[in-house]
Amino acid sequence: MNRHLYELDVHLTRFLKSASKAKIVSPFPKSNLTSILIQLAAASQCRKGTLRYWLSAGPGDFLLSPAGCPKSAFYAIVIDEDFEQCKEGVKVITSTIPMKTPLFATMKNVNYMPNVLSKMEAEEQGDFASIWVDEEGYIAEGPNVNVGFITHDKELILPEFDKILRGCTAARLLELAPKLVEQHRLKSVRTDNL
Repeated sequence: MNRHLYELDVHLTRFLKSASKAKIVSPFPKSNLTSILIQLAAASQCRKGTLRYWLSAGPGDFLLSPAGCPKSAFYAIVIDEDFEQCKEGVKVITSTIPMKTPLFATMKNVNYMPNVLSKMEAEEQGDFASIWVDEEGYIAEGPNVNVGFITHDKELILPEFDKILRGCTAARLLELAPKLVEQHRLKSVRTDNL
């Protein structure tokens, strides 16, 4: 946004943690990845957009095991996207697409088929997104967003992160929102089963 990368360090930390869970070793240290992404964003001259990056087991034989991949590979792209922040709220539905298991939901990965089908399900009905509800009936997350609620009592509540991805923006919100409590604009901030 405005030629600044939002929370790059936090996103890269989660990225590398997820890669470790997937048993993929980065071909570069975090400092080099940071430098690559900053240079890519600068070279693109994009003022408002999305920076996407992936880490894979690398080129190889395309079999299930990465044993035939001699070295991991890092890919990155800048998408010039004039996205709008939804300040007035959005219309969502409850997804009928099964949500990912906690192992896959809590790590950032490209296992996006449930996310894609969930987003398409909402768009087919003219809605912005779908929201998953877990097997116990608790609100989980959307296909590429965390959700949060402000109650009539001015409490900010986000779902627990034990079965969903701890979004970097949601984490930042939980970090900054206590200032709104100090200013009496919110009564409290917490995560809970909803």
